[in-house]
Amino acid sequence: MLRRWRPSHLEALAQLHADPEVMATLAAAPFTKEQSDRFARHQELGFEHIGHSMWALELASGELIGAAGLTAVIFEAPFTPAVDVGWRLARRHWGHGYATEAGRAALGYGFDVLGLGEIVAFTSVGNRRSEAVMVRLGMTRDPAGDFDHPNVAVGDPLRPHILYRLGRP
Repeated sequence: MLRRWRPSHLEALAQLHADPEVMATLAAAPFTKEQSDRFARHQELGFEHIGHSMWALELASGELIGAAGLTAVIFEAPFTPAVDVGWRLARRHWGHGYATEAGRAALGYGFDVLGLGEIVAFTSVGNRRSEAVMVRLGMTRDPAGDFDHPNVAVGDPLRPHILYRLGRP
């Protein structure tokens, strides 16, 4: 289930953000609790100001397992302006199809509710898990759009990124 952020989500989100393996694919150091709380607040502001952001991703039990949704790409690249579909899940929930299910819901919202004409996704070269989700979502690789992420340090092996696109069905 995708839902807006609640105070009850913050502890599980902080645990997710503290996991170095989860954060490694995001080219970020593990977050402090304060940074994680700021992430959730920032997502809520996205909903309030532009009508989309990353939702809290829950199991039917109510357990928070991650975040997924749509974000405006805020750096300059040949494919911007753009809206990106993305996800981050607690490691113990990898490989169960949750990212694909959440990605489908986010794409549906972007196309059907927001009326977007295209949604992109990108990840660092070698992040096979995320790339596999993009393929399962029906997205198409755009090798001409591959780029060096401007927010990742020059020389960092996570700087080269691959780009996927999906047009409105």
